[in-house]
Amino acid sequence: QPQLVVSGGGSVQAGGSLRLSCTTSPSYNYGCMAWFRQAAGKEREGVASRITDGTSAYADVVKGRFTISKDREKDTLYLKMNSLKPEDTAMYYCAVTACTRGVVPQVSSIIIWGQGTQVTVSS
Repeated sequence: QPQLVVSGGGSVQAGGSLRLSCTTSPSYNYGCMAWFRQAAGKEREGVASRITDGTSAYADVVKGRFTISKDREKDTLYLKMNSLKPEDTAMYYCAVTACTRGVVPQVSSIIIWGQGTQVTVSS
């Protein structure tokens, strides 16, 4: 059973930065991976996705602040989050998904769920 091991969450003040990591085990180059998040009392939503050719997509609310990337040698997907806002507070999840180029995937597209990691942004 493949696993996606997530790390890097934490607490930060507004305007700060965090980087989330998601490592695949066993090693495999999935065609599309994405980050999702779920805030308390809200539905899970797509944040960013990356196709294996490097094409990425972002939700409007994070565009310009978050960057998705991948280290192929380490089989690790990253989400660098800058200029964090209190509304970014959520549990963040990594996932393998089906993707349409340039479009952040829906929850229904998820093939493999990874662990969640809590991100808390204080004002």
